[in-house]
Amino acid sequence: MRLLIIEDELTLAQALARGLRRQGYAVDVAVEGQGGQELAEVNQYDLLILDLNLPGIDGLDICRHLRSEQPELLILILTARDRLLDKIAGLDHGADDYLVKPFHFEELSARIRALLRRDLRVREPIHQVGDLKLDPAEQVVWQGNRRLDLTRKEYGILAYLMHCPDEIVSQEELLEHVWDAAVNPLTAAVRVHINSLRRKLGDDAQQPRYIETVVGAGYRLLAGTENRAS
Repeated sequence: MRLLIIEDELTLAQALARGLRRQGYAVDVAVEGQGGQELAEVNQYDLLILDLNLPGIDGLDICRHLRSEQPELLILILTARDRLLDKIAGLDHGADDYLVKPFHFEELSARIRALLRRDLRVREPIHQVGDLKLDPAEQVVWQGNRRLDLTRKEYGILAYLMHCPDEIVSQEELLEHVWDAAVNPLTAAVRVHINSLRRKLGDDAQQPRYIETVVGAGYRLLAGTENRAS
């Protein structure tokens, strides 16, 4: 899951980003309204955490604009504006949730999980490729009757591969959809997580049942894994 934080208080924005990254989310940060809105327009985010008191452009204007342009984007307003009229205005401008500062990080995290669960139940049914079954709402994967214990990054990689089985997916695509903008494109992170994912699947890179490495191109999830097991 890729999140965007638009918050002009740099210390708070960085603390939120660190906490959410520890939970496995890919997080980008903008500290002023115009730049944040531009990031939201050029990248695909699952959820936006939006302050209202921003320099240059008011957060409500950003909320209204992005809601009209990206109806699928989840927007959680995080602000010091605590009047009832402010909350009503935020929700009427298109926000999915509204949290007032000061707040507990645990509550913010729970609200994010709730929004993502609700959204995934609406958008994505349970997805199956071979003997792998993925539940987007609960963010779990089953291999046959066995539930896989995956990290968020491993889940993100497998979920992306399962949406395009038998197609080659480049490392760059995985970095764009599973990591955030701060990731080094030359990093070995994708390879490291693919190797870990293979171990949990009981897969063999030399004779793959699930994830095939296509040298110089990327990775491919092999459909119909039951037939390749023999």
